[in-house]
Amino acid sequence: MNSISSPITCKVNNVFIHVSNLRKSAEWYSALLGIPFDKNVVESPVYNIPISGETGLTLDDHTFQPSFKLAPSNHVLFNFYVKDIDEAYIYIKNKGITVVKEIERIGDFAYFNFQDLDGNVLMICNC
Repeated sequence: MNSISSPITCKVNNVFIHVSNLRKSAEWYSALLGIPFDKNVVESPVYNIPISGETGLTLDDHTFQPSFKLAPSNHVLFNFYVKDIDEAYIYIKNKGITVVKEIERIGDFAYFNFQDLDGNVLMICNC
């Protein structure tokens, strides 16, 4: 099989989530992920969530783009990995976060969907 040359690296570099309130969203995502939050380092228009791995997670409030209209995604943007889906589900429910799809189990694979503060749909799965 011949490989096709491309200048684009086969790697997801960063995920952007469009938010209405950068500071509030940065605090919410930090609490969700159990990481320290310092409101003094949040500065529009973007905030990079300090996560592990190569792919970044950036919140973007479009401060410098006044014509931008936030349209939350009702389709899953990406997923967070967990080892224990049931523990994660209870954690999300206890935080009062809206679950939009209950846990679905397909063999060893399990996932559920929830919403962030702006209504963007995200997923948590164990694979």
